[in-house]
Amino acid sequence: MNTYLFVYDLMQFCGHSWIFTNMIIRFMSFGKDSLADTFYSIGLVMRLCQLLSILEILHILTGIDKSRLFPRILQIAERIIILFVVINSQEEVQGKYVVCVLFFLWNLLDVVRYTYNMLARMGIYYLPLTWLNFSLCIPLYPLSVLAKAFAICVSLPYFESFGTYSIKLPFPFAFSIYFPYVLKMYLLVLFIGKYLIFQKAGSQHNRVAYNNKKSNQYSFFPKLSLCHISCRPLQGSLSPAVLISDVFQIQIIEFARDTVCERHKNTKQKYRNCFNDPGLTAT
Repeated sequence: MNTYLFVYDLMQFCGHSWIFTNMIIRFMSFGKDSLADTFYSIGLVMRLCQLLSILEILHILTGIDKSRLFPRILQIAERIIILFVVINSQEEVQGKYVVCVLFFLWNLLDVVRYTYNMLARMGIYYLPLTWLNFSLCIPLYPLSVLAKAFAICVSLPYFESFGTYSIKLPFPFAFSIYFPYVLKMYLLVLFIGKYLIFQKAGSQHNRVAYNNKKSNQYSFFPKLSLCHISCRPLQGSLSPAVLISDVFQIQIIEFARDTVCERHKNTKQKYRNCFNDPGLTAT
């Protein structure tokens, strides 16, 4: 199964890296003019990659992927709704700049994530790439949420004008579904859900703070430094205050336990030697 997962990650990496490279080359060649037709040039490959990502849910259900199910379903469902329902169904929205921004953020995150996954399948952990994979979602994920919300707001007038996906059932049901209202409700749920996720992560961060005065160096969005996480001596039964995004299923503790520490690479000392505290847990 490890070979299958490697092939899957390779396919996703090829697709997202092609999209990401295509966007950069087009922008460098045509400037702002390339932003308007981003969807027409890369939309097909983008849709294929997002449809292929549904397999990740099956990977978790069958047990070959140990990621948590609900955050992965949430991430995939959000992208499919925005891409297929909001953008693909309204041609007027496809030429907006927000589509280019949204695609850029998605593909930047996925290129790094699938690159890290491929190397991890082979037991290779490149420390700068690992740090980037664990840290990049901190600034980019909130930006992608704002871009998705803006895309929904831009599409609302077109859904209201054309009546796309709005349904009015005949008598005797006398029931209708006005799709712009559905999008507005989804927009509200989108922000509330993300707020709750970050609030929960923040509360977890506060509960696992250091037992000494040095714990105040960790902010709400701490830098995911491998040295801080693995090689810093632990105090008592508490673990380092590390905030992990639930969406990207970062298992930094498991990685650290199975990887050779850069600081101790001459003695081949394992990261697990730095984790002598049985109370150390990963969120």
